[in-house]
Amino acid sequence: MRSVIAALSLFAAGPAAAGDAAELGILGFSADGAVFAFEEYGIQDGSGFAYANRYYIETETDRFVEGTPIRVLSQEQDASIEHARAEAQRRGAEIVSEEELAANRGFTAGANAVTEHSAQPLAMEVNPRPVFPPIDPPLAIRLEEIAFEVPENCTFAAERHVGFRLLKVSHEAGVATELLHEDESVPASRSCPLGYRIGAVQTFFPEGGAPVFVVLIAVRRVGFEGPDHRWIAVPGKL
Repeated sequence: MRSVIAALSLFAAGPAAAGDAAELGILGFSADGAVFAFEEYGIQDGSGFAYANRYYIETETDRFVEGTPIRVLSQEQDASIEHARAEAQRRGAEIVSEEELAANRGFTAGANAVTEHSAQPLAMEVNPRPVFPPIDPPLAIRLEEIAFEVPENCTFAAERHVGFRLLKVSHEAGVATELLHEDESVPASRSCPLGYRIGAVQTFFPEGGAPVFVVLIAVRRVGFEGPDHRWIAVPGKL
């Protein structure tokens, strides 16, 4: 499955509005830019268990690296997020070392937290790297939500069920807008998605290689105590 299909556990809706918004951690790229890695972590609503997930994505194919994602869910109430993250990191070191990721983190060209009210949730335009005056064309990203029929397993809690398409929009004459991703259906692994927003754009210019970028997208979904947020990523070429 494509990398945007992240495994997301389904929870029953509850009366309290205290959903679980996973923290996003951008880990970096392999030295050649062929792999991008990020993590999400937090305390699972309903169970109170700490979790940490790591995703390793092939930037050329938009697929998970074999043997990933890595998911850790602590089964003890007093287990810490730090413990879950450390275990996920230990397992991920076999895919790409932490040192290599840290040395090739790339540049966060744009970022908006899920708590940001003034940001445009479905669009972001950035200078791909901190060079002024810019030497690169602007990177403009647009996200469009796609309505699908609400499946039976989501009707108890959701009045909408949405997928998305992601576009790289060109402002240059003669350069067409590029389709980065379009859902033909909503993967069950996203649980019951209610909406999406662009959370960050990470760029990387590998030495001697083609520059790449990754769009981090927050998925708002039905949770146990309120809407949850989880993260998916879509890569592209600059």
